[in-house]
Amino acid sequence: MVRMNKSLTVLSAVTLSLAVLAGCGGKDDGSKNAATGTASPSGSSASPSASASSGDPVEFQFYFTGSQNVKDLWDTLIPMFEKAHPTVKVKEVYVPPGTGAQPTYDRIVAAKQAGKGAGGIDLYEDGINVVTQGGKDDVWDKLDASAIPNLANVAAATMGDVNNLAVPYRSSAVVLAYDSARVSEPPKTMDELIDWIHSHPEKFAYNDPSTGGSGSSFVTTVLYKDLPESAIHDSDPSIMKQWDGGFAVLKDLGKYVYGKGIYPKKNQGTLDLLANGEVDLIPAWSDMVLQQLNEGLLPKTVKLQQITPGFNGGPTYLMVNKQSDKKEAVYQFLDFVLSPEAQSVIVDKMNGFPGIELTHMPQQMQDKFKGVAEGFRTFNIGDLGTEINKRWQSDVAAQ
Repeated sequence: MVRMNKSLTVLSAVTLSLAVLAGCGGKDDGSKNAATGTASPSGSSASPSASASSGDPVEFQFYFTGSQNVKDLWDTLIPMFEKAHPTVKVKEVYVPPGTGAQPTYDRIVAAKQAGKGAGGIDLYEDGINVVTQGGKDDVWDKLDASAIPNLANVAAATMGDVNNLAVPYRSSAVVLAYDSARVSEPPKTMDELIDWIHSHPEKFAYNDPSTGGSGSSFVTTVLYKDLPESAIHDSDPSIMKQWDGGFAVLKDLGKYVYGKGIYPKKNQGTLDLLANGEVDLIPAWSDMVLQQLNEGLLPKTVKLQQITPGFNGGPTYLMVNKQSDKKEAVYQFLDFVLSPEAQSVIVDKMNGFPGIELTHMPQQMQDKFKGVAEGFRTFNIGDLGTEINKRWQSDVAAQ
């Protein structure tokens, strides 16, 4: 995902008056997170036009998870698509958060291994880890603009991050959220942030990184602060020996953070502290802050700023099952999802950044996001995130 190392401009609730909280990575608050040779998109697929001539539209199954707002989004977009494409029907299968995302993926893999095709799952939504794992398991179709024309509107670097195995249809980012009534000059780099934490004891908080992506992003950004930029795309376990300096910094910060070493649970835990005035500055998901500003759950004086180099952000992805025999119909749906019309609905409903480049969005939307949807980075470190959480528990939380 893309990202350019420019500072995000300070936002306010007035600047971005969007409607509903976005779920990042298709997960709820507690888990929201920071190729292989695959078949050609022109491979075997059902033809919607051929099916329509027999009187029945082609139906494919779309599995997704996330909070209620994710379901509300698809409940809006799918009827829009079907009205414009009467030869295709999308059967949505909503998997409530925490109840079946992994079993759904396991079902895709099991069906492939058993030679049973797609296993009834043609299109799947999830985060970067599942994209990466699916690449290793060779279950995702490789995509290109010849089959999905609007894919050309997605940043090439974003598609390169996932080896063209997924469609990044919306994004969110971790940023600094601060109360401007008490913080006039928020930090602009990680070094400045660390100095600020030392200078303002117990006025900064981050959540336990194993319970939410904003805390995980802070920890990971500290660990990789002095490493080469390429390291944030490296999942080789040998890099773990380079974390020592970062963990020493995190351990030292323990006596300066909220409660001299209290780490709230989940992304919402630190937002509650900010809302209550117990802390002045936190890492937080941009979409969560904007939604809670809109609902009056945070003081109007709360603003957002990205640091440079940025915290992590990331798209939520749509993956096409390589074994699907409904690919042509799925491609039509994905092309619609990446259209400016559908992307505008996604932005309005999810408080996130569009999946396509801003230059392809309506001018009003471009003006809203100018300088905002830039600056964050995509950390694609595979299973190393789990290792970070384990070591954080022993080296930092246990102290």
